[in-house]
Order: sequence, then C-alpha cells, then structure tokens
Amino acid sequence: MRDLALLPKAHLHVHLESTVRPDTLAEIAAANGLPVPARPAGPFAGFRAFADHGSLVRECLVRPEDFHRIAVEFCADEAAQGTRWAEVTFTAASHGERLGAPEMPLEAVLAGLAEGRAAYGVECGVLLDHSRRRPVERARRTVELATRYAGDGVLGVGVAGEESYPLAPFAEVFADAAEAGLHVVHHAGEIEGPGSVREAITVGRAERLGHGVRVLEDPDLTAEVRERGIPLEVCPSSNVALGLVDGLTAHPFPRLREAGLAVTLNTDIPSVTGTTLTDEYARVREVFGYDDAALAGLARASVDASFAPEAAKRALRRDVDAWLAGPAS
Repeated sequence: MRDLALLPKAHLHVHLESTVRPDTLAEIAAANGLPVPARPAGPFAGFRAFADHGSLVRECLVRPEDFHRIAVEFCADEAAQGTRWAEVTFTAASHGERLGAPEMPLEAVLAGLAEGRAAYGVECGVLLDHSRRRPVERARRTVELATRYAGDGVLGVGVAGEESYPLAPFAEVFADAAEAGLHVVHHAGEIEGPGSVREAITVGRAERLGHGVRVLEDPDLTAEVRERGIPLEVCPSSNVALGLVDGLTAHPFPRLREAGLAVTLNTDIPSVTGTTLTDEYARVREVFGYDDAALAGLARASVDASFAPEAAKRALRRDVDAWLAGPAS
C-alpha cells in the first residue's frame, strides 16, 4: 500500500469555518472574549444541532487577523495531506453582515490563502455559500462579492443549509451568477431526497452537487446525473457525524461509484469529524476494500471535477499516475 498522504489530491468540499484548529479556535475566542464552542462527543442530534454549533464557531471570528490566520493554517493543513488544489467554501456575506464590514472577512481570507499558497504550495479557490434559510437579498450580496473578487480567487457561489427550504426564491440570483461567469455548486441530496437534487440542477443550475448521496433513490434521476456528468462531492465521515447514516459500512459511497456517477471524496467539516482528507482516503480503503488503483481513480475524479485550469489538471493527473507507478510499502 502506498502512502496516502503523498497521493496528490484535489479537495472540493470543505468549509473554512469547519477547518479551524482546536488550539486556534481557543486562542481566537479568548482574544475576542468569547467562550469556546463545545463539540458533542457523539453524532449531532440532527442537522439543526450541527448548524447551531457552526454558528457559535463563526461568531468567534471577529478581527481581520482571525480570518487571515485560519486561511493560512488551512493551506498548511491541506499541504500536509497531499492536497494540491483546494476549493474552500466560505460564508463571506454572513460574516460581513454580522460584523458591519461587508468586504473585510473575504479580503482577509483571500490574503491568508495567498500567503498560504506562497508558503505551502497549495492552490486555493473560494466558493461563497449562502444559507437557504436566509434572505434572497443576502444571496445577491454573496453573488456581488463573488463577482467583485472573481479575479482574486473566488470561483463561484452556491447554497447550503437545511434542504427543506426551497431554491425557487433564489432562481434569478443564480441565473445571474451563471451569466456573470461564476461557477454554481449547491448542497443537495444530503438530508432531503432526489427532489432536492433535481431542484439543484434545474432551478439552481448546479454544475456539481455538494453531497448528492440520496440521488440513488430515483433511478431516472441517477441516470440523468450520470449522463450529464455532474460530479458529486461526497463526504462520508461528515454524513456519519450528522447522523445521516449509521456508520461508514452503511454509507452508499460504493453504490454511487457502481452506478457510474462521478464521485469525489471530501471532508466537509474536518474539525468536527476529526478527520483529514488523507484519513478519508484511508477509511474508504479500509471499509470498502479499495486498492491503490481505485484510490488513485478517486483522486483523478476530484481533479477532473475541479474548477482548476486545464494545465493544472494535466499536471495533477500526471502526478497521480506517478504516485501509482511508484513503489508500495
């Protein structure tokens, strides 16, 4: 078996606020006079409990140096996992509204990612997300921010949060985003069923699906997603932590691949699950019996599904092939 930390990877689904190191969170919270949010010992009691925990973490981030620091440390931690291209999700408009400084959080994060890129060699783009529960006006501000900073590393936009809230109110917003040349990626098919996926790719114009694991409940929709080549950003440990599956052995990950879907492997909320991207690869190796060729295939799928420039994709694919051709331990 080859060293999975050395496998070149693209990381497509990870929330910046859910990557903060525990020691960093404690130091930032103390500096801002706030308590450190406690993470439950077991799975969350539903999505709302998880979302409430995430809100407490986000509230600890106040100063420009807070956002800058977590972005630099994100790059360092990704580099240690063999990540060469990362697309990190960040709730910029919400932070800006909360702090009364619309541009500051995003500008600080972009500066931190630039510093981290120079120091650790990880290329990073940003996806700005918007909660389905929040107003359309904030979604428009998210798209405006994304458009304004597209030349500085922002790649696209999308919705996250509780899927029981429909996408229909945001249809015009994301149509405008697509017309502006932004990529569009929505969370769907994680908590709700195939209807959520269909809405994301029709009303929401999604190019990729954040999660999408419940698509298999509708064979016709599965065939459509496969034929359209819409990739899934699958995050097994996150699904377990949120109580959406009973354990990794029950996860539909292998069935998604067997259905011919474009499946990528991601962490989503690594500071919550306690797993790195290398850990995720090691877990699917152990639980599903994937050999190194299959794991290299997962890495290639993530590269193919990324929004990286074609030259970067070609270089990454060559490096994945070199890893697989190298000696096993």
